[in-house]
Amino acid sequence: MMQADNSTLVSTAWLSENLENPNLHVIEVSSASDDASYREAHVPGAHWWFWKGVLWHETDRAFAKPQALAGRLGEMGIGPDDEIVLYGEPVQFGTYAFWVLKMAGFSNLKLLDGSKKKWVADGMPVSSEAPDAAAVSHPAPDGGEVLSVGRDDIREKLGAPGRVLLDVRSPEEYSGERVMPPPGFDHGAERAGRIPGAAHLFFRELLNEDDTYKDEGELARILGAAGAAADDEIELVLY
Repeated sequence: MMQADNSTLVSTAWLSENLENPNLHVIEVSSASDDASYREAHVPGAHWWFWKGVLWHETDRAFAKPQALAGRLGEMGIGPDDEIVLYGEPVQFGTYAFWVLKMAGFSNLKLLDGSKKKWVADGMPVSSEAPDAAAVSHPAPDGGEVLSVGRDDIREKLGAPGRVLLDVRSPEEYSGERVMPPPGFDHGAERAGRIPGAAHLFFRELLNEDDTYKDEGELARILGAAGAAADDEIELVLY
């Protein structure tokens, strides 16, 4: 099914039809700190981001400030009125970038359903050329949506009725078997264990085999099986 222009989640067919739009920009968000996979094949015209290098603060374990994110977008020739389509390599990093940018106040955002995996599987065109765009001014947005909570809020409300904590990390991280081995960095847990009372719902359960999102009814069933009712407040534990 084709999405309308105002849809947040867009199909590979929609993106293919809109690639020539000069006001639409695509960003591949990678888990790898080098761009080898991107250089081999990516959506034509797509820029490349290493997720942590762009979305996190340079020194603190915190998200990058809106001013820094706006500056990085401007450097790629993306202005405040342009639309941005994000996709991940692998899939979860595009969703992560969407979340961070949304919290920072950026609104013209779309997410490619199925990400790079679906794009390639559908036989869509790929490129090995990086875009060459002149930098533009991109003022920082005023403020975004409140889509995160701090540790104090979580700690104070552990076990509160109507509040469900879902740990969406891998089964090995949830069980405490997988911990990031120093000095390497594999995006694994930094210490063994989980927040008390957190139920487990591996994020892959929300996706189809081709990395597209499952439909609304199936998502509701999965959340219900994890203990989350329709009117519950849900907090997700990520990396």
